Amino acid sequence: MNRLIAKRGLLQIFFALQLVIGIMFIFNYIVYKNSISGIYEKVSDNNRMVIKNVIQSFDTSFSSVNNLIFNIHALPSDRILTDAGGLDMEKVISLQDSLTSIVSNLDIVEDVIISFNDRDLAITTRGTSSLDTLFDRRYISQRYNSMFWRNFMRSEHGFTVFPAEDYADLNSGYGRNLMVAVDGNKVRMSNKNLMIFIDVSKLLKGIDLNSMIPGASLIVLDSNRNVILSTEKDLDLVDILNDVYFNPSQEASLTNGNYEYNFYKSDYNGFIYINKLPYKFQNIDSVTNANQWIMYGAIVLAVLLSLLLSVYLYRPVKNIVKLLGGNTLKGNDFVKIQSGIIKVQRENESLKKQMELVEEEIRRGVFLQTLDGQNHSREQEIQMQKQYTYLFQSRHFVMAAIYLKPDTESEFVLEELTATIRKDLAERYEHAIVYHTEHLKFLALIGFDQPSERIKLVQRFEQFLEAAKKDYLQSFDVWGCVSRSYESKISNCRAASEDIKDGLLYRHVNEDNCVVDTERIRYVPELYFPIQEIEKLSNCMLSGKVEEGLRIVNEIIQENVSVQIHHHQMIHIAKSMFFIVLQQAESSTVDRSELFRLESAFIDKVDQAFTYKEILDALVEVIPVVANMRNHDPRSKLNPAFITQYIELHYMENLYLDHMAEVLDTSSKYFSNYFKKTFGVNYVEYLNRVRLSHAREYLRNTDLSIAEIGEKTGYSNSSTFTTTFKKYCGVSPSEYRKTSGK
Repeated sequence: MNRLIAKRGLLQIFFALQLVIGIMFIFNYIVYKNSISGIYEKVSDNNRMVIKNVIQSFDTSFSSVNNLIFNIHALPSDRILTDAGGLDMEKVISLQDSLTSIVSNLDIVEDVIISFNDRDLAITTRGTSSLDTLFDRRYISQRYNSMFWRNFMRSEHGFTVFPAEDYADLNSGYGRNLMVAVDGNKVRMSNKNLMIFIDVSKLLKGIDLNSMIPGASLIVLDSNRNVILSTEKDLDLVDILNDVYFNPSQEASLTNGNYEYNFYKSDYNGFIYINKLPYKFQNIDSVTNANQWIMYGAIVLAVLLSLLLSVYLYRPVKNIVKLLGGNTLKGNDFVKIQSGIIKVQRENESLKKQMELVEEEIRRGVFLQTLDGQNHSREQEIQMQKQYTYLFQSRHFVMAAIYLKPDTESEFVLEELTATIRKDLAERYEHAIVYHTEHLKFLALIGFDQPSERIKLVQRFEQFLEAAKKDYLQSFDVWGCVSRSYESKISNCRAASEDIKDGLLYRHVNEDNCVVDTERIRYVPELYFPIQEIEKLSNCMLSGKVEEGLRIVNEIIQENVSVQIHHHQMIHIAKSMFFIVLQQAESSTVDRSELFRLESAFIDKVDQAFTYKEILDALVEVIPVVANMRNHDPRSKLNPAFITQYIELHYMENLYLDHMAEVLDTSSKYFSNYFKKTFGVNYVEYLNRVRLSHAREYLRNTDLSIAEIGEKTGYSNSSTFTTTFKKYCGVSPSEYRKTSGK
């Protein structure tokens, strides 16, 4: 039984090899039956693609020549003649320099000749000469001479490309194969006659003709079916062109003798391209017989080798089964090997993921330790140095922060979000690492070599955040910050981290960009925090005038936005206004724990705010709440709301104490005591503050005289107004107007 099992294992190896041989024989036979014709068809198809690419390359070259002609015509040449009829050589040299500059950008152009009908002058990129000298010494052709070119350019003609011809140069003794493109003169763009000499070798160098099928050639005809270029000499196309009817909208082909001719027409200039290729491979019978013998010999050798390999591989297979722990199990050896390999692969994948996770956590820990700026043990320093090559792979770096704030209660996996951000940044930068630090804050180290690259780096970071907001971060408010550039040292990570913190505090409140560049932050010392308006806000809370209080808050916030103060300054202003408003809450009627919750919620919203609008919304939300904490009795005139409203409406009148007592149906003494107790100041001082508040507005915003302003604000004469104004404001009205810029 054991011998049978052993023989069965040997036979499994042998028949497995025979199966491979059988499959190879089937495919070899299929290849043998279809190889020659199939290869020829594929080669022909590939050749068509090559020819289309060649046509596109020719079109590009002729398009470049056409653009060159337009650019040369645009050069000024109408003033090269002096008043005496001679040549202004300064302008001629200037035209020649401009021509050289334009032609230098086109490699295929050997030279350009500018001539004029009324002058025997030829301007080229190499200098100036006469047409006769140029064509009798530099461009000597057996077919064309200077008289031919002179007569042709004077005759009416369209854009013409002359066939490739060898032109000799007596000065250098060398010949060049050139094509000549002559600009048309039916519709003249200038008084210049242009001849473009195209270097055929450079033209063909930029076109991959070697990719054509062996034995194939290419012939180029212009729109009038004149041959201008051919890779095969002495080719007679008369009979071929007479036999084919070429439809401009389609390709055409013709078989003549042992060759197939494929015709293509350019959509750009109407040139016709003829691809001549062999109709079939030669010596096909000898190739077929050789393939048969190779196939039969390979089968015999494969059978012999499979027998030898079966014996040779049997013992190693048994050893592999033993190593994989399947030696004690019964069954097919190869099934045991497969099961063992799958098990090992799973264990390796699991171990690999665990090691990657551990390594990533180590790197994250090292990165976070570089930010604390503390001294570490020698062992810890060594561990940090090991990660240096991973953290810094460029000469310089910037630290970039990404702050996220969910718009809604959306669910997300932090690790997946971190991986997505890391992958996105890695695709945009040569070296970028990203780690999650706290809450929804991510820090990235982005490397670069030259300090001048920082500007583009910041721009790409802005593009990254804009694209991410439209994609996988669309459910978040996104804000970013970029530090200054630093040399790639671990000690500089602390400074870069401080830049990020400063960027968070000192960013301008009206920043339209989602990324704050710490290098572009400019310190703004001016704050708008008017004491008079703050007092008025406090009074609005006393009187329950919520709308007026909201107007004051919005005005103060918007004024600070207009001067572009820093974010932390806006937070201080908002908190100051909040605590001033909170003082007006009647603690006797409000639970202190409720005030504590209100204060905590407000401070949390303001500290977590991304924009000034969130700060303003927090104030707008809390002011009505505080106003409702006071007990206002609208049925009685003797209440703060009515008193402040009445004074605000009638401050310009003679509001004596007796008058107010009469309006409120009480005595002067009672009203005076009530006002002092309620508002914290006496009635006269409060009235003066209201009047002077309006007076300051008149001084800032109008051109009224001092006396007129005093009269409008309730003062009987300008002297009393001036004295009172100086007492409360410290300066005279005229001095205040000067300092306020009016």
